Amino acid sequence: MTKVNSKVNTCLWFDHKAEEAAKFYVSLIPDSRIDAVHRSPADTPSGPAGMVLLVDFTLGGHKLQGLNGGPDFKFSEAISLVIECEDQAEVDRLWAALTKDGGEPGPCGWLKDRFGLSWQIAPRELQEMFDSPDKEGGRRAMEAMLKMSKIDIEACRRAFRGETVPTSA
Repeated sequence: MTKVNSKVNTCLWFDHKAEEAAKFYVSLIPDSRIDAVHRSPADTPSGPAGMVLLVDFTLGGHKLQGLNGGPDFKFSEAISLVIECEDQAEVDRLWAALTKDGGEPGPCGWLKDRFGLSWQIAPRELQEMFDSPDKEGGRRAMEAMLKMSKIDIEACRRAFRGETVPTSA
């Protein structure tokens, strides 16, 4: 993969678990790694000299930074990380990992992980259904998806084709 150098990267504000979160995230997604861990050279409002202040990491080829900034700010659903999944197995694996240990499932493929960060676990095929020339099929797939928490790709396929979708989907 070609290395992308960007002037714009994403910084995620954590209370004090930036390194733990970064290690967890890079364990889930290919093409991910911890790039650097920076320690504070002096005492700060968020902690003592020597504490982990910043963690630079790459997640699926995207550069991020975790900042241990203290308890002043919390994540909200106003921003989320989107993972385009290739198949149901990937949806299931990521959903289970990210909702484990205090994470919270949400509607329509959204969830919050145990650190409070919002994610969208989005099957690539679902977007293809929405963008299809078959607008009625796309509408049916959308209606099915709106009733789901974790996305069930097969149920969305059935809805797209106009087949009966179980109400538990």
